Amino acid sequence: MRPPKANEACWCGSGNKFKRCHGDSSRRVRAGEISPFREVPKHIERPSYAESGKAVRRPEPRVKSADVIERMRRTGRAAAEVLAATAAHIRPGITTDELDAIAHAEYIARDGYPSPLNYNGFRKSLCTSANEVICHGIPDDRPLRDGDIVNLDVTMFREGVHGDTDATFLVGDVDPESQRLVRITRESMERGIEAVRPGRPISDIGAAIQEHAEGAGYGVVRDFIGHGIGEQFHTDLQIPHYYSPHATTVMEVGMTFTIEPMITMGSYRFNLWPDGWTAVTSDGLRTAQFEHTLLVTDDGAEVLTALD
Repeated sequence: MRPPKANEACWCGSGNKFKRCHGDSSRRVRAGEISPFREVPKHIERPSYAESGKAVRRPEPRVKSADVIERMRRTGRAAAEVLAATAAHIRPGITTDELDAIAHAEYIARDGYPSPLNYNGFRKSLCTSANEVICHGIPDDRPLRDGDIVNLDVTMFREGVHGDTDATFLVGDVDPESQRLVRITRESMERGIEAVRPGRPISDIGAAIQEHAEGAGYGVVRDFIGHGIGEQFHTDLQIPHYYSPHATTVMEVGMTFTIEPMITMGSYRFNLWPDGWTAVTSDGLRTAQFEHTLLVTDDGAEVLTALD
């Protein structure tokens, strides 16, 4: 899907010309003021990078033990609870920093550490990515506006393991095309989950996602992918959301990883803000994302970050 030209109808269905609607650069997401680090009570277990701000990857089995899997089930569900509790507060006028404060309190209420906090220096407890922000948006004092879409990305560290999940939400009255983008993105994640099978290559996941998203006229981000997860936030296992002939790793029962496709209205290419974290679409068109942490089972996948 190419961006509309200035005098063409805007993609959002408003009936206005693109230059008068979403082509107006004043509607783009702008960085706001970031509040100080939020404290985590001393009794809560911390990941290795919590104090230093430097995540050092170490060897970790791709196939997890029964004990690790059970801890990941409990932590994954708790992360899903944090996401749901925080999302309940989304409304026009609330700032992403206020959402971060809510999420931070929800982590602590469950005796969990916010995995993003000080991960390679990241300053907040969740990522908030609105509109054209692909991922890793830093919560700040920017209020959400009626018609926005926003992704909340929650990861919890508890019992020595991580659980990672995210979803994209509508803010107030959202145009039909953005609603369709969000729906297709969620379906794309679900197609990827359905492709998980022991004995099959990881490339099956990306092929299923790409077929569904591109078949609907959308782009699939290449530069940010799913990852192995367990006792570390990110392990060496990589999960592309597009078909890659190089993704030949065979899925095995007991593997744990994330599927988290980022789907775009236009170009799948990105620009990086000077903060070193916030990735936005190169053409300024909207993007959405959904994510679950998964366990490979005998006959498919178990979603570890699902609520009943």
